[in-house]
Amino acid sequence: MRVYHGSLERVPAPEIRQATRTLDYGIGFYTTTSYQQAEDWVRKRMQDIGSSKGYVNEYELDTDSLETLHCVFFDSPTDEWIDFVMNNRLNKNFVHNYDVVYGPVANDRVYTCFTLYEGGVMSKQNLLAELRTYELVDQYLFHTEQALKALKFVKAKEILP
Repeated sequence: MRVYHGSLERVPAPEIRQATRTLDYGIGFYTTTSYQQAEDWVRKRMQDIGSSKGYVNEYELDTDSLETLHCVFFDSPTDEWIDFVMNNRLNKNFVHNYDVVYGPVANDRVYTCFTLYEGGVMSKQNLLAELRTYELVDQYLFHTEQALKALKFVKAKEILP
C-alpha cells in the first residue's frame, strides 16, 4: 500500500520528532493514503512560512508487518475516536502505547466542530452526526521506531508554489 507524507523536505528516513503542539494521535510520523491530502498540507505549510518548495514523500507500507504491532484502527468517527483525539489534544500528559494509529484526519472543518464540542456548544452525539456527513481523509500515525520499519521510502515529488 502506498502512503504519503507532506513536508518541506525530502524524508527518505522517517523519524519521530517531538511536536511543538498537540496532535490528534500524539507524537510520531504522520502519513495518509491520499496524495492530494499530503500535497494540500505541503502547499498550506509553504504558504504559512513563505517557503519556495516542499515535497510529497511516498512510501510503501508493509501492511503484513502491522499484524505484529500494537495498532488501533478507527475506520470512521466513533465515540472512542473522539475521546482519543480529545485526550491527545487536551491532555499534555496523555500517552498511548500504540505502535500505529489509523483513522480520520481532523482537518480545519473537523477542528471547528471539535472546538464547539470542547466548549460545550455541541454534544458528542451532534458532533458524531455532523462528522458522519463529511468525506474524511485518513491518516496513519507511526508512533514507535518499530512501527517506522513498516515504511520503505519510494520517492519524493517536489512541490512548487
